[in-house]
Amino acid sequence: MTRTVDDPGQDYAAAGFGTSLAPGAKPILLLIDFARAYFDPASPLYAGVETARASAARLHTAARAAGVPCVFTRVEYSADGHEGGMFYKKIAALRCFERGNPLGDFTPELAPLAGDEVVTKHYPSAFFGTRLAEHLHARGIDTILITGLSTSGCVRASAVDAICHGFVPLVVTDAVGDRDAGVHAANLFDLAAKSADLVNEAQALAYLAGLQR
Repeated sequence: MTRTVDDPGQDYAAAGFGTSLAPGAKPILLLIDFARAYFDPASPLYAGVETARASAARLHTAARAAGVPCVFTRVEYSADGHEGGMFYKKIAALRCFERGNPLGDFTPELAPLAGDEVVTKHYPSAFFGTRLAEHLHARGIDTILITGLSTSGCVRASAVDAICHGFVPLVVTDAVGDRDAGVHAANLFDLAAKSADLVNEAQALAYLAGLQR
C-alpha cells in the first residue's frame, strides 16, 4: 500500500528530490510531435493544447533569433506499424501516424523552417532508436529546452532520456500539454522531482535572450 502525505512537494524536497540543474551555454530547442493529430477535434489524439503550441511557436522564433538550433520530432509508421513494435500495438491511436495520414503532418502554426532539423521517431522518446544524442554530443550541446506533446508521453520520455544522456533538460511548462490537466500536472511534478528542471515561457525566453549578449 502506498502512503499518503499532506504536502508531497515538501516531502519530496525533504528527501532530497528536485535539486536544480545549471543550464549551459549551448542549448537546443526540442519541439516534440506538434502534429495535426493533437489539434483536430476529430482525431482520437485530440488534446486541446493550442496554448502550448502558441507558446512553442514564440520560443521557436526566439531560438532562431538567438542562433539556437531547433529540432522538431515527428512520428511515422508503415501501414503495419512494425517500426513501433509493442508500443504501436499498445496504443491504437498511433494509426494517426501511418505514412500518408495528414494527421501526422505539422500544423501551419508551428512547422520546421529552413535550417531546422527534423527527427523521425517510432517510440515516445526523441532519443530512442534515433541518433539524436550522438549528434548533439558531437556539436557540444549541453542543454535541451523541451516543448511538445504530450507531457505524460513523449515529453516525459524525452526528458528522462535527455538527463540519462548527460544533457540538462529544461521542460517549458507553458509549451507542453496533455489531454487531461491532472495527468499533465502529475507528470510535471514528477519530472521536476527526478528528471528535469521546469521553466515557464518567460524564463525560457530570458535564457534565450541572454545567449545573444
